[in-house]
Amino acid sequence: MKYAKIRKWHKLLKVLRMIRHLMKKVMSWPRRYIKRLDSYIIRKFIGTYIYSIILIISISIVFDINENLAKFTTNHAPLKAIVFDYYANFVPYFANLFSPLFVFIAVIFFTSKLAGNSEIIAMLACGTGFKRLLRPYLISAALIAALNFYLGSYIIPKGTVVRQNFESLYKNNKKITSAINVQLQVAPGVIAFMSQYDDITKTGYGFTLDKFENKKLVSTLSANIVQYDTISDSRYHWKVKNYKIRTLTGMREKITSGMTLDTLIMMEPMDLVFSKGQQETLTSPELRRYITKQQERGSQNVVQYEVEYHKRIATSFASFILTIIGASLSSRKRKGGMGMYLGIGLALSFSYILLQTISATFAIQADTPPLLAAWIPNILYSFIAYYCYRQAPN
Repeated sequence: MKYAKIRKWHKLLKVLRMIRHLMKKVMSWPRRYIKRLDSYIIRKFIGTYIYSIILIISISIVFDINENLAKFTTNHAPLKAIVFDYYANFVPYFANLFSPLFVFIAVIFFTSKLAGNSEIIAMLACGTGFKRLLRPYLISAALIAALNFYLGSYIIPKGTVVRQNFESLYKNNKKITSAINVQLQVAPGVIAFMSQYDDITKTGYGFTLDKFENKKLVSTLSANIVQYDTISDSRYHWKVKNYKIRTLTGMREKITSGMTLDTLIMMEPMDLVFSKGQQETLTSPELRRYITKQQERGSQNVVQYEVEYHKRIATSFASFILTIIGASLSSRKRKGGMGMYLGIGLALSFSYILLQTISATFAIQADTPPLLAAWIPNILYSFIAYYCYRQAPN
């Protein structure tokens, strides 16, 4: 357990080093690409973005502790598990989830300050067009988008597994660990059925495996107990106990029985029990493989997985859209201050995140293609960003 914690912090330090290396690499680009103006705005952007994450996530942690302290105490959650298993994974998950909001807040905050100090006016008066002014903004947005995609696709899903296991033990106690009457196609023409399955022991009861050829039953494997071999070096390794195999050849039938049989069946425990938020625990390559496997089986229960897969890509582009909206709204100096425009921008940002959150509902309830459902917020707000850009000072 101790070494697992050390590895987790080692991965976090590795990500921070990667961010620092990426920033140094960007800043070391040839001067014809990165001017002094660009580096100045990039530093302001990234610094304010990190500051807003620290500020808002700190407030979120305080509220979360206040809400869940009684549950942690009642369920006797260890302090080490609360810190390292829950909050160490809580922070990157919600920071990445609301990253578009943090991007927008950062852009509004430092750009309005530049405009209030007449720095934007000075930049434009020197012949710098607004389109040129947006270049460092978009470079910063590209860095944040790349980091969000990498974290959301490869790092955060692994931490989400630990966090959800903690929540099921000490917070919600609602993890689904069993299923009844499970039926699925494990291969073309091969149907598996279990009358009951226990995910804790990885054991199924009342198991049958039917094989069809040209819509005719050719063999049936039935067993009282089937158990997944968790220590096997290969996947899909199951042990069936007290089994009987019926092989049908024309009008003849051959019956074979025994006590124990090791066999490969193209299914895994995660195919049998579905829990809320399971799609968030898979990395993008695992998610793609799982979707392909389920589609080959003819399963219809993959819409939320497809939405999650496409949403991870679409969310990365949100940084560009909200950056353009924020820069366009806050770059003009106004006598009345930025109050009204800040309110408009925050309303747009929150509505974007809300629409992005409920996009899965469009795919499930309205039969919207998952790819379209994930990209609906980007498509709609791209027009808003273009309108704001056209109204910005030139």
